[in-house]
Amino acid sequence: MRWHMKKRLLGNTGMEVSVIGFGGISIQHVSEEEAINIILECKKQGINFIDTARAYTISEKYIGKGLKEAGRENFYIATKAMERDYDSMKSSIEGSLNDMDIDCIDLYQIHNVGSKQQFDTIFSENGALKALVEAKEQGLIKHIGITGHIRELLIEAIDNYEFETVQFPFNPVESQGTELLLKALKKGMGTIAMKPIAGGTFDYPFLSLKYIMNSGLITVAIPGMDTIEQVIENARAGRDAEPLTKDEQEIINKEVETLGTEFCRRCGYCKPCPEGIDIPNIFVFENYVIRYNIPEYGKLKYDTLEVKADECVRCRTCESRCPYNLPIVEKLKHAAKTFKDLE
Repeated sequence: MRWHMKKRLLGNTGMEVSVIGFGGISIQHVSEEEAINIILECKKQGINFIDTARAYTISEKYIGKGLKEAGRENFYIATKAMERDYDSMKSSIEGSLNDMDIDCIDLYQIHNVGSKQQFDTIFSENGALKALVEAKEQGLIKHIGITGHIRELLIEAIDNYEFETVQFPFNPVESQGTELLLKALKKGMGTIAMKPIAGGTFDYPFLSLKYIMNSGLITVAIPGMDTIEQVIENARAGRDAEPLTKDEQEIINKEVETLGTEFCRRCGYCKPCPEGIDIPNIFVFENYVIRYNIPEYGKLKYDTLEVKADECVRCRTCESRCPYNLPIVEKLKHAAKTFKDLE
């Protein structure tokens, strides 16, 4: 008997979405042909929800190309924009429609609300929300959502405005959104898990997704995927309706303990560094040394970087952008020592 991808209603939107969606952040790093093939594999695996963003460079255009091949009718399309005022958001909606070459977007989200100042602008008389409501009335978008990393701001948003979905980090390491997600579900909203594999740092992607599917808090998880193999493996979690076994839970508990909370999710919001430091990759390469015990490989990869960790000038521009408030400067200092000790 062949198992099928589980589906759930995304709140009160009427959209029946696959419990595993496609996160479009990663395909900005592959070729157009590869991106199209990945979208085709999503269709084959029963994934019918695609999430992207204006900020993901070429992602919307790639997805538009993929829809031409895989069929627009086979997917619900969600995107998002970081614009905070009316004119900029209106322009972004038009840009998304043009880049994906589609007539209507199923879900348009306010992307990464990061401060009270941004919040106040978005909901002001000439704020971004006004442009989204107008676009919905015009039939350019069907539903409106909000995303972010700061729980309190999103709770205030859904308490005071009629959003239909909320997107927030959720995985075995990050449960700080539980109150927000429960409140959203109670209001009839759809809940979308970003960073479902903790930005790719969780060593057991299948178990992380299975944990999310069984949490009772999430409608759809959207892992970023940039290979066909990742699509196949992640889709497998959407077909496994069984609860976590005791052994699986123990594996998750051990991984949570190992990761802690101060780890890089590779979201890239810290970039660009004024000095040209590739911050996320430095932490990836350091993990090869300290987590996976392959110091030669980690040092080899680190040596390919033009700008090294010890060239940080402690301006803390990166820290002001990091949605997780990581002590990036100190972590870079630690990474520099890690690689110096290998010399």
